[in-house]
Amino acid sequence: MENESYKERISDLSLQRKLQASGAVLVTGPKWCGKTWTALNAAKSVLFMQDPDKRHSYLRMAENAPSFLLRGERPRLIDEWQTAVVLWDAVRFAVDQNPEKGQFILTGSVVVDDSEPGEMEHTGTGRISELRMRPMSLFESGESNGAVSLSKLFDGEAEVEAASSLDIESLAFAICRGGWPASVSMEREPALEVARNYVDALCERDASAVDKAQKDPDRVRAILRSLARNVSTMVTDKTIMADVKANDVSLTDKTLANYLRALRRLFVLEDLKAWQPSLRSKTGIRTSNKRLFVDPSLAVAAVGATPESILDDFCYFGFLFESLAARDLRVYAEPLRGQVRHYHDNSGLEADLIVTLADGRWAAVEVKLGNREIEEGAAHLKQLAGNIDTGKFPAPSFLMVLTGGEFAYRRHDGVFVVPLACLRN
Repeated sequence: MENESYKERISDLSLQRKLQASGAVLVTGPKWCGKTWTALNAAKSVLFMQDPDKRHSYLRMAENAPSFLLRGERPRLIDEWQTAVVLWDAVRFAVDQNPEKGQFILTGSVVVDDSEPGEMEHTGTGRISELRMRPMSLFESGESNGAVSLSKLFDGEAEVEAASSLDIESLAFAICRGGWPASVSMEREPALEVARNYVDALCERDASAVDKAQKDPDRVRAILRSLARNVSTMVTDKTIMADVKANDVSLTDKTLANYLRALRRLFVLEDLKAWQPSLRSKTGIRTSNKRLFVDPSLAVAAVGATPESILDDFCYFGFLFESLAARDLRVYAEPLRGQVRHYHDNSGLEADLIVTLADGRWAAVEVKLGNREIEEGAAHLKQLAGNIDTGKFPAPSFLMVLTGGEFAYRRHDGVFVVPLACLRN
């Protein structure tokens, strides 16, 4: 069901690859990130479960004869399948009966709790593979020229030469606007409203709807604001609790955990896990997660910031830029079957981002908004690489300082310096 106006996504290739290997593919991710359009681009028929004119009929059919809803040319897209959770088992059963690959695509904006009574009977392992989508990277939105390929760096590319055309003001705007497909083609002011509207919807409706448990919109907003103020840090739940309780003394640990769980089920929060390699020394590695939103624009919207205000607060701008870099590296690493982590040990040595591939290769990345910090970032990376026990763990494929600057090049010590607006998958 190709659409001439469809803007290509990096996930397109991953979706095709998974359709060739599985009977069905589940495409997950936050609302408004483009899951439906990407799935439609690969599908030959579609069932919109949330079509208001047909929703009740679809739900009745799902209760009585769910297999009827699976009829149609394949791959068949079932959009927002969790509206009728029984469709999961219907798809799994259909795939069991027919070994053909690429029969169904399911999209969902909510993590379904399969431990609750009346939910899924089977996990779908071996029949249904999963593809995680996120908001658009700078390369997908056309703001990165893509002159430097993450894949080629892992394959041993020795030299890079490129220049970014994204100045610091444009970078601030890209952070505040976010990678929401609807906002990328809008004029400046309407584009900035998209993330603000997203946060409003989270607070007023979505956080309660995800688990059908009423949540105080002001409390949701306060939690989001605390997380946003501490974005790209290893802040603890205890600190968030103290932050929120300054104006909400009745908040309990259990309530905070429930609210955070709801936000994770909506794919709004996507913390960065710690990386734990084999080291030469006995230095302890911190295992706390870094707090991140799936898109930095949500942090900006939660604190009511603007492109102008983050330019005036360069320290906070730096944390937001790191969040942007994490989002883009996650998008670029996905087709490489890669994951993104962070490293921090008890000596204070850290690497902002670690990209790990399924075959064991890895790369360390420091994120530095300004050019003056490049030397410091490169020193951290070299120190980390020297501390790896290469008898038990592979050496890094490369070391890279991601910047908000203009030029991409390889330093004399082998560390790559790459503007984020030059990077691609």
